[in-house]
Amino acid sequence: MPARIGDIARRLGVSAASVSRALNDRPGVSEDLRQRILAAAQELDFAPNMAARGLATQRTQTVGLVLGKKETPLDADPFYPLITHGAEACLAQQGYHLILTTVDGTQAASASALKLVREQRVDGLILAGPDISPAFILALRQSGLPCVLVDNSLQETPMDCVVSDDQAGAASAVQHLLEHGHRDVLCLSGPQEWASSRERSQGYRLAMQEAGLTARARVISAPKTTIDTGQALLSQAIDEGLRPSAIFAINDSMAIGAMRTAQALGLRVPEDLAVIGFDDISWAEMATPPLTTVRIFKEEMGALAARRLLDLLAGASSVPVRSVVGTQLVVRRSCGCAPR
Repeated sequence: MPARIGDIARRLGVSAASVSRALNDRPGVSEDLRQRILAAAQELDFAPNMAARGLATQRTQTVGLVLGKKETPLDADPFYPLITHGAEACLAQQGYHLILTTVDGTQAASASALKLVREQRVDGLILAGPDISPAFILALRQSGLPCVLVDNSLQETPMDCVVSDDQAGAASAVQHLLEHGHRDVLCLSGPQEWASSRERSQGYRLAMQEAGLTARARVISAPKTTIDTGQALLSQAIDEGLRPSAIFAINDSMAIGAMRTAQALGLRVPEDLAVIGFDDISWAEMATPPLTTVRIFKEEMGALAARRLLDLLAGASSVPVRSVVGTQLVVRRSCGCAPR
């Protein structure tokens, strides 16, 4: 029978609260204690019984790619299919198949709810996106199943991951707006527990600070990063009396939403309000006007995640590797430039 938090606490002579913090990737635990707790969790089979240890000798030649379940259909989301394509192409070269699955909030509460793992159908997992809970990720890791994160990382626990250079990309976007003479640049952000939201917001703050505009920096966050939330956040800012001359949104969907609100209010983009997004999804170029954005190299990120997982399956060092992929500012019309 799997161990409980109290069993681990008694084994190590520590509080249940400390065990809970370590298993949920929360701060407040020393690195030494965190590693002892994670090791004890694996030894005592804290993770729900998934029999994943047997996979080391019974290979399926199959990898699972797990996404948090989105409000929009997966085939309508222009971001993660490209990551999936990059991973699939890399795996196919080595004779591996890729199975795509999603987890909703209920399933993500328990690693045993993931059918691919429970039925021993995969050799390893690529976990894509920031909306998969740290507790779920750590439960999978404690099972002994090789896992690599993509477009996500944990705050407190080192894990293999592939991320874009979010902070530098955001800073370059804001610097571009500042070069246009903007001083009141508003940042529309997402959940601060998401690594990408934190890093992109921080890049915005650093660019404003370097320009001596710390007092004018303003970040407004929402629990989602959709077109609807972009519309709502700009409406909220205007209702609060803010009059930004430029918007930096932490993804393209929010940027497109902000442009829709601006246009509904009679503001011209970019003449009255310049806008820059992040991700360079396919919709960005088709927006009105075409959206200036920060390009993420999505297929390359998927391929890197797959390559690292293959290395782990081949017995490579288990020391966590963090791979950071550069970004590129793509100038179109929404920032006030002629397209390059």
